[in-house]
Amino acid sequence: MMISPWDRWYSTSCCLCCHVRTGTIILGVWYMLINAVVLLILLTALSDPEQYHLTSAELANDLDVMDDANMCIASAISLLMILICGMATYGAYKLRAAWIIPFFCYQIFDFALNTLVAVSIVVYPNTIQDYLQQLPDNFPYKEEIAALSNVCLVLIVLLFIGCILSFKAYLIACVWNCYRYVTGRGSSEILLYVTTNDTTVLLPPYDDSVSVPPKQAPPPYTTATA
Repeated sequence: MMISPWDRWYSTSCCLCCHVRTGTIILGVWYMLINAVVLLILLTALSDPEQYHLTSAELANDLDVMDDANMCIASAISLLMILICGMATYGAYKLRAAWIIPFFCYQIFDFALNTLVAVSIVVYPNTIQDYLQQLPDNFPYKEEIAALSNVCLVLIVLLFIGCILSFKAYLIACVWNCYRYVTGRGSSEILLYVTTNDTTVLLPPYDDSVSVPPKQAPPPYTTATA
């Protein structure tokens, strides 16, 4: 019997031996907390622009790194991410598969962006040196890092990005397995109607029929004697 690749990688357990539904809830709450902190910082910066206004004078130009327009866009993105993560958490908790799809799509999009970054580093390795030159002078270990060769820098950055991509791929698999679990559980709870010529029988869900304790076995058969 042939097994599809989706079924081969399907599992109901994830890291720390917890269920994929629990892992998706924890992941959604964690993303919500991170984006909530980012949104709080951005709103604080918008409320007091004189204190949190960042300029790029250290980078030898007069352009602002974060102006009000960029902060508003970043705040809107953070708010949208909180909504998407909240939908995934609610969908995993209430067994609503459709609510998990936006968070799964975000994971795919984020994985694709990181993959494009890795490809761009391989194609244009000199971009790492250009990025190091734009860093402030007080950046830790800037001179030591800049003294490394381009090949060494590319290998270090690719190794770092590869670890991040592997971890993100694992999280994508956990959320996808949670989506499959919720979808399969929802389909198993559908009531089935079996119609014959005279009657219509309503079958209970599979989980309910399995949980019913078996009836007591009949007494053993003995041969009657005269």
